[in-house]
Amino acid sequence: MSSSKKNHAFRRSKKRMSYGVPRNRNRFAQSEAKRSFFPNEDWYEPVEGEKDGYRIIEKDPGIGLVHVVTSAEVANRLALLPPEMLADLDVVQLGRITKKKKSFPCYGMQWGTALYLYPLNEAFVETYGAPPSPRLLVETKMYGGKWTHDAVDETWTLAWTEKTARDFYLNNILIHELGHLLDDRNTGYEDRERFAEWFAVEYGYKQSRSDEYFFKRKLKARKRHHA
Repeated sequence: MSSSKKNHAFRRSKKRMSYGVPRNRNRFAQSEAKRSFFPNEDWYEPVEGEKDGYRIIEKDPGIGLVHVVTSAEVANRLALLPPEMLADLDVVQLGRITKKKKSFPCYGMQWGTALYLYPLNEAFVETYGAPPSPRLLVETKMYGGKWTHDAVDETWTLAWTEKTARDFYLNNILIHELGHLLDDRNTGYEDRERFAEWFAVEYGYKQSRSDEYFFKRKLKARKRHHA
């Protein structure tokens, strides 16, 4: 599908998403509600009125952890999307990991008008005491993640390279969380996950594998070189 047709389809889909929970109660969580939701995460008040784009905030990832992507890589990836998809985005935070999040795969989150991307182990290897869900298994394999199972210790290990992890974050996690931000129609967990997964495939995986994507990346690199 051409870029113009995709943009038109997206605009039409947003028009149809006028029912369900109102936008200011579904996506733009109220300040009073934030105190009881993810208290260990930074909350960013939604920007009202005119604004000049979004901010990227980088936190210390923690000992033994690394941010998979840079602020510049995030900005360049989002710049390949239609501008209207970024209109409600205020913050992308390259966050820090918490003890709770270490206990299960947690790569990103959307909260209010902010997107959060979490670091990985600096060896790019993750070990868990339970098998991955079918959904996680499929998604990680799509982007080059390698799973192994130790039957003796009953552990499951997911290994990345810097390249495959960067691909996974830029073309799946980042776009998936943006899909949650744009979803003002669905309220149930499964429905919201289904939409975000579809969005990540259409505007993340498929777009990143298209000739148009690579042309735009080369064009941006050429402009920076001659700037």
